[in-house]
Amino acid sequence: MAALDSASSSSSSSVASTVGSSSYDVFLSFRGEDTRYNFIFFLYKALKDAGIDVFLDNENLWTGEVIGSTLLRAIKGSKISIPVFSKGYAHSKWCLQELAQIFQCHKSNGQIVLPIFFHVDPSHVRNQTESFEEAFRKHEEIFEADIVMSWREALREVGNLKGEVLKETMNPAELVDSIVKRALSELVSSTHLAECEYRIDMDSSNK
Repeated sequence: MAALDSASSSSSSSVASTVGSSSYDVFLSFRGEDTRYNFIFFLYKALKDAGIDVFLDNENLWTGEVIGSTLLRAIKGSKISIPVFSKGYAHSKWCLQELAQIFQCHKSNGQIVLPIFFHVDPSHVRNQTESFEEAFRKHEEIFEADIVMSWREALREVGNLKGEVLKETMNPAELVDSIVKRALSELVSSTHLAECEYRIDMDSSNK
């Protein structure tokens, strides 16, 4: 994480300063050993270079058997969550716990979720087939049924959202550019909505 932070420290502005009280603009959820040192690096840097404040999850923040409070606050405080579904994503209980929290924020607070399907078919995520099926066979041997069900629901629902698909034959740079544009568009829309609501409240108080 430190390496990524230093690579993007030149970013001097942040959309977060204009979009309300959220702690971060974007929360990135991914399985490190699948994506950290290639795709995630370029995505993180591109977002930061565009002035977007990004929280990059870090395994060092995890404590015990559940997500640490720092990660929970980061997810809840972000305007957008970007889960990067790779073939090994569901093998990580930490990723699934993050995704369950992301889904809860999406369902209860309307948090924007922009899923990325990294060399996986979206249907494999939704239906928990292929590598996802293998992962859940192992999880069902270890974890309680209600926990596994919550993970399955999060994968099913988030896997149904409109996302970006990166196939092995595609140029990752084009996808990164598309994601940055989508994130900026969503953040600008949120800013305009917040400003509009604020003006309405001010007008109402003057009557």
